[in-house]
Order: sequence, then C-alpha cells, then structure tokens
Amino acid sequence: MWTDLLLQAAFILVTIFMFLAMHDIPKKIFNKIRYRNRADFQAKRHFVLGAQLLAQARSSKSRSSATSLAKQAESEAEKAISLDPKDAAAYILKALALDLQGFKTSALDSLDIALSPLASKSLTDVERADALFKRAELKMAMNRRGSRVDSAMDDLTKAVELRADNVKAFCLLGECYEMKKMKRDAKAAFEEALKLQPNSDVARAALDRLSS
Repeated sequence: MWTDLLLQAAFILVTIFMFLAMHDIPKKIFNKIRYRNRADFQAKRHFVLGAQLLAQARSSKSRSSATSLAKQAESEAEKAISLDPKDAAAYILKALALDLQGFKTSALDSLDIALSPLASKSLTDVERADALFKRAELKMAMNRRGSRVDSAMDDLTKAVELRADNVKAFCLLGECYEMKKMKRDAKAAFEEALKLQPNSDVARAALDRLSS
C-alpha cells in the first residue's frame, strides 16, 4: 500500500515538473527574480548618485550651479522611482531636490507619495519622522491665511512622537501652536526644544515672547 502511494506521489511530481518545464516556468521565474534584483541594484545606484548630487548642490556657493546639480539629483531620483516605485526614499530625494529649485508644490506632492501607506512601509520611524517634519516645513512655507497650519501641526505631532530629539520639529510645532493662539501648548513645545538644545536662540526667544 505504501509503495503504491509513493509511486503515485512520484508520478504526480514528475508530471508537475514536466508541465513546468514544457512552459518554461522555472526559467521565467528565475528571469523575473534576476530582473528584480538587477532593478533593485540599479534603483539604489541612481538613489546614491542623486543623494551625492543633492549634497553638492546644497554646499555649492553658486546659485546656478546649485540649481543645475539639484536638477540632476531630481533626474536620478526619477530613475530610481521608475525602477522601484514603492521605495519612499527616492520620493523624498526628489522632494528635496525640487525644494532646492524652488518648486515647493511639486516637492510637497512628492512627499505625499513618500508618506502614503504603500511607500512609507519602506521607511524607518526616524526616516518617517524626518519626512513628516519636512512636509510640515513646506506646508508652513506655503501657508496662506493659516490654511495649512492644522495639517502641519498633525505632521509635527506625529514627527515628535516618532523622533523625540528633533529640536527644529518642536520649534516649528511651537510656532504652529502660537499661530493658533494655543499659548500653553506653544510654551510646552518650545520648552521641550530648549531641553534638547539649551542654547537654542529660537526656543529661548519664543519663550521670552510668550512670557511677556
């Protein structure tokens, strides 16, 4: 009985392997895996090159040179995105490059994608916190009639929960609270910033202002 069962199982396995071989399925699977690995490698290569170009753009003393380097960084980020559209880091790189060129609306759109549920899975808590802070910073830079303050506050609240050592995030959160006339919350945010960085002129000036 056991012999018959083993023979039947062996026959079924041979039949399955023959079917797979006839349709080149093993080869297709191997090629797909190989392509995926190559695409991941290429995406990371474009990301690293873009990050290097962005660093050069930020350190450049020439405005025209900085803009040119930022455009190149944006291009490399686009290439990385085309190869791996689920990697949030490439969208963040693109956003930073766009912001450096002065395209804040486009930069904000790119950060929105990076922080979307599908892409943000690739970020660590610290990376997500930094992205949230940057998005809030852009929202406040584009703020008109206070229309983006609440949204920026939401981002900053999440950012400091994920990363409690970001002095700039606490200061910006304090500014948001101050704009909303939430004096107690504003003072608490600036005090937290001062704890982290006792020599923070921004936090100290804000606390003096709020106490007067």
